[in-house]
Amino acid sequence: MDAFFASVEEREHPEYKKKCLIVAPDPRKHNHHGVVTTANYNARKYGAHSAMPAQQAVDLIPKNKLIISPPNFELYRSVSDQIHDIFGDVTDNYQTVALDEAYLDVTVNKLNENNTIKIANYIQQRIVKETRLTCSVGISYNKFLAKMASDYRKPFGRTIILGKYAKEFLKPIPIEKFNGIGKAMQKRLHEMDIYTGEDLQNIDQDEFLQKFGKMGYVIYKRVHGIDDSSVEGHRTRKSIGRERTYNRNLVTDEQINNELVFLSEKVEKDLKKQRQHGKTIVLKLRNSEFETITKRQSFQDYIQTKEEIYRVAKDIYDKLKVTDQKIRLLGITVTNLDPLSYEEVSLNLSYKEDNYE
Repeated sequence: MDAFFASVEEREHPEYKKKCLIVAPDPRKHNHHGVVTTANYNARKYGAHSAMPAQQAVDLIPKNKLIISPPNFELYRSVSDQIHDIFGDVTDNYQTVALDEAYLDVTVNKLNENNTIKIANYIQQRIVKETRLTCSVGISYNKFLAKMASDYRKPFGRTIILGKYAKEFLKPIPIEKFNGIGKAMQKRLHEMDIYTGEDLQNIDQDEFLQKFGKMGYVIYKRVHGIDDSSVEGHRTRKSIGRERTYNRNLVTDEQINNELVFLSEKVEKDLKKQRQHGKTIVLKLRNSEFETITKRQSFQDYIQTKEEIYRVAKDIYDKLKVTDQKIRLLGITVTNLDPLSYEEVSLNLSYKEDNYE
């Protein structure tokens, strides 16, 4: 994803787009502590970047152009889940690296498409349509080169590296951009007057092994276009849910009820797509004061239909007896999941527990 956390914040707050946005705890309020999780592309022009001390980023950017937004990881996870659902419609063989990054093996794919550029275009367009965010795609014959390609034309880029061009592609790239070369190795390589992929390619293999051991062998292979690691299929999902943040607060029973119905329908659709059902319903809400409440109920039997999901979510909401009916966010999640092949029985709504958190 392109500047993922910052892009999500810009989507939620369009006024941020023309500013230099860093997503971090505000160091001016936390004794100069905090680390930048993401900087938007405007902020990067001033040298701000991920993993930089937030105070340093603040010092680099003119005050009249700076916006600091604290990270909202619940929102980012929710958007990430949407994106991973798109991956699942392309292939079951995808490997999550982080909330904003994954490898997909599309040798065999659900689109029955042999043209990987068309697959990349399909993924990019669906992400734009469904999340209003952009991603960059790297296409190659191994994971290392695909990763390098994905970083090459950001934002909203698409780069393919064919085998015969791999070594040539890597030659001008600074070693700081090589996946797997950390700060300590960078320093040692600079001491050896090695700064680019071409410099790395000119090192004798035995010398590289002697100086850097096992990791040296891995880097040596990569800089020659070789990476034998496979895409490790995604892990079993622990929950399936949907949530929405509203530009205008929900203030009436009818509005809230309509949203619970809408979210229940979406969750049912996602459960069917993943062929899952679960025993726990989680309701999440956030009011106009940005107070977040999460409550859940669990049952002996499995839940999977929109009617069942709605009934439970509405029951949880009613029991909360919300007095400040200015709802900024609503979400419904089904957890305690199993495949549909497990015990498909009708729901009698007998409580296993009434577990409020």
